[in-house]
Amino acid sequence: MAETENRKQTDLTVGQVAELFGEGFSDEYAAEAQQRWGDTDAWRQSQARTSRYSKEDWVAIKAEADAVMEGFAAAKRSGQPAGSEPAMDAAEAYRRSVHDRFYDLSYDMHRGLADMYLADPRFTRTYEDVEPGLAQYVRDAVHANADRHADGDQAG
Repeated sequence: MAETENRKQTDLTVGQVAELFGEGFSDEYAAEAQQRWGDTDAWRQSQARTSRYSKEDWVAIKAEADAVMEGFAAAKRSGQPAGSEPAMDAAEAYRRSVHDRFYDLSYDMHRGLADMYLADPRFTRTYEDVEPGLAQYVRDAVHANADRHADGDQAG
């Protein structure tokens, strides 16, 4: 019981998570995401996992996300093509983080997620604010990484 009480004291509200991650975690976007994907296994799995996360968990997830973003940006800034090892390694680190922290993310699902970065201007802006052209670069790196793992799409 003490663990449950301690966990409740450190849980973050949606608003606090939005402060940590930015507007992509706002109440408005959370409601939109639930409307779009609420009937999926991935949504249910993500809700089950994240409902147990403490403030420390969210801070660690944010640090992972920042490291992945910096990996993509560093690879792009250094002139590495999106199909290079550093870019694909960043894509794999990103996929693993989502897979481990939120929901099982196959390579095919990751392709679809990356395509959304260009289809939805809100996602695009997240990457473009870091580095011009980064949204397309990330999308291409994710696809290249998926191609690299095409023999075994059962991500684990």
